[in-house]
Amino acid sequence: MQKTRDFIEQLGFPRGDLHDLPSSTKTFPDGAQYRVEIPSVEGPASFEAVVEACEQYDVGIHRISQGSGIMLLTDEELHRMAAIGKRENLEVSLFVGPRGTWDVTAMPWASAGKVIGLRVESMDQLVYSIEDIKRACDAGIRSILVADEGLLWLVNEFKKKGELPADLVVKISVQMAQANPVSIRLIESVGADTYNVPSDLTLPRLAAIRQAIDIPIDIYVEVPDDIGGFIRHYEIPEIIRVAAPVYIKFGLRNSPNIYPSGTHLEQTSIALCKERVRRARIGLDMIKRYSPELKTSEKGAAGLGVPVVADRLELRVNR
Repeated sequence: MQKTRDFIEQLGFPRGDLHDLPSSTKTFPDGAQYRVEIPSVEGPASFEAVVEACEQYDVGIHRISQGSGIMLLTDEELHRMAAIGKRENLEVSLFVGPRGTWDVTAMPWASAGKVIGLRVESMDQLVYSIEDIKRACDAGIRSILVADEGLLWLVNEFKKKGELPADLVVKISVQMAQANPVSIRLIESVGADTYNVPSDLTLPRLAAIRQAIDIPIDIYVEVPDDIGGFIRHYEIPEIIRVAAPVYIKFGLRNSPNIYPSGTHLEQTSIALCKERVRRARIGLDMIKRYSPELKTSEKGAAGLGVPVVADRLELRVNR
């Protein structure tokens, strides 16, 4: 086994999980160690609810993300999401719409087929996915969420050729599910800008991943029920220390999965978003109480996919 570990180390990876929990020396471009993400912000009304709740609870955030998909936002809603993001100087990360669980195949729902998950299942769906991304970029969005390795590679090639904006942030979904340093470095090498690790990784495993990659790690510190349901608030300071730079994500335990969302679920979405911000207040208080030396970013910091929209569109959502 030692020969195997030696060879793996020669390849630039840790010899094993890092049980000594070394502090990460890596940071965001501005020197910050952590940023805050509010997930499952499913439309403009929910986004405005997040902004209001952040004011109420004095919570600073850097990114919101959405799971229902670009394709299920109207043009007006898409432009409003971008405009609110620009107004608030926040990254707006929208999921690419076509995905395995929404396809006409039953395989993702079969007991042995769940590994397919949200992956894109055909060449046509890859085309649809790129069209979804182009539509979002045309509206000013500069961050997307993907869950398929082939789509990730394709997006990277489109960016290289100028077919998609060079500053487009490609965020990897937790449901892509690579969970070890080698697999995640592979994903980094084909265009990932930020990687959402599985929600059950221990501190030694997170530390090993951090040693192997440079891109930010995203991690749920409160996890929706359908991807584990863990509440890891007391671990937040240590997660940041060993995994920086890291986006700490506040999902919500004991809440319904509302994907795909819409006006029929809008009030539920708004209520869930407000509670996620309240949970973020609890998490940020943990940092303040136990590790006040940890550094966070200002809004609009370098590396964030803040939307790029015309002033005339931004004015439409100014309060």
